[in-house]
Amino acid sequence: MAAALIASLAATVLPDHVRIADDGRIHLGAPESMPSPSPVAPTPESTSPPLTRDAVDEAIRTAVSAAGLDPEQGRPTVAAGAAMNRTGWAAVREKAAAQSEMNAICADLERQGWTLNPNGDRPQASRSYKRGGWYLLVSTRGQSQAPSTTSGSTDSQTYLTLTGLQLNLSDIPLPEITVRIR
Repeated sequence: MAAALIASLAATVLPDHVRIADDGRIHLGAPESMPSPSPVAPTPESTSPPLTRDAVDEAIRTAVSAAGLDPEQGRPTVAAGAAMNRTGWAAVREKAAAQSEMNAICADLERQGWTLNPNGDRPQASRSYKRGGWYLLVSTRGQSQAPSTTSGSTDSQTYLTLTGLQLNLSDIPLPEITVRIR
């Protein structure tokens, strides 16, 4: 059971590094160097040029504006120049409107060429995208944690957040593990 859980988690997080053999063995680790018998067409992500943090910040501002929101009414979650591999934006929004605002942001990200990652997302709570070496999570989860005396937040409000991370998963060495599930 533990092996199945590990394999399931690995398949969600690193789908390119999980292989299940015909005999039920699960192989975790770097993909084999030989081509697979059934070649898979590259995804748009694999051909996207690398993005800079400034380009991701602009994509976030554009998507937020396309949703009818003023990016200046939210706040950056990472200070400019603080980390070149992380960025984000957050705003306290009314729960009743947050889902439609998130949907509009997601639609604009897709229009901009971001690729939806359907693994593990909950469409009513969060969606993740990838493009040019960056992963972007759009979420409406969570109640505002700012004290009500400073933000005026209530139980009818939630955070609308966009969190961007630049990850190069090929730099992470993964051991080759073989597990047999009976």
